[in-house]
Amino acid sequence: MKTYLDCLPCFMNQIVRCGRLLEISEADSMSMLREFAGGFADFNLEDPPPQTSIRLYEMIARYAGCRDPFKAIKQESTDKALALYSDLKKRVELSSSPLSLAAKFAVAGNVIDFGVASEFDLGAELDRVVDRGAFGRWEEDKFFAALKEAEWLLYLGDNTGETVMDRLFIETIVRVAEVPVTYVVREKPIINDAVLDDALAAGLNDCAEIISSGCSAPGTVLELCSPEFLNLFYNAPLIVSKGQGNYETLSEIAAPIFFFLKAKCAVVAEHLDVQLGDLVLTR
Repeated sequence: MKTYLDCLPCFMNQIVRCGRLLEISEADSMSMLREFAGGFADFNLEDPPPQTSIRLYEMIARYAGCRDPFKAIKQESTDKALALYSDLKKRVELSSSPLSLAAKFAVAGNVIDFGVASEFDLGAELDRVVDRGAFGRWEEDKFFAALKEAEWLLYLGDNTGETVMDRLFIETIVRVAEVPVTYVVREKPIINDAVLDDALAAGLNDCAEIISSGCSAPGTVLELCSPEFLNLFYNAPLIVSKGQGNYETLSEIAAPIFFFLKAKCAVVAEHLDVQLGDLVLTR
């Protein structure tokens, strides 16, 4: 998916939101806006938005004076999600369709995204998955049919906190479908995307092998990924891609990918032909 002109004001809004979230001074936030806007002439609109975001979030980290400025916020997101985990697990185990409910919880967890919005109600988002009105394209039958045939699954993670719902989904996949899972995180911190430590904090090491993609974008830019990851990616019988960033970078790649996400911006919603805010599971 390319970068659209509508993405440019979104980048600027991200600078303002993150500046306030990280308590960066208004003067420094203004400096960031000027610096980033000054690079517009060099942007390649054929690149996916997460590739451009690398420059944006490296700049924010520099102004914040911290390699991982969202670290405390990420830990808070994980703690809040873990507080809900036992109840969600019980609901899945008692469900007549545990894989279906766990998949819906996993997608609903995609609401945790400070690159798009810094305010969300995780509990309310998880509760509304029982309402079919929350869904746009929802092709779970196709996914479960593919899962039944897969020898293993490559699972591309997204945001911290959401990782707890990923854990619940993966545990259910391993228990019900008996399919082993390899879980993929970012190479280094960017926004609130999950890196190795965040995946471990969510308990994902108890149900999956965890690896890095080698990519530090808030998505999976294949030309920036490690040879080890690319070998797995191109040989995977089935791939779960979580979140908008992974969708933006992989939507035009020929691979056995199912995209799990919430459509959190108008550009992505239009690209998917769904309504803004819809929960999506699609090939």
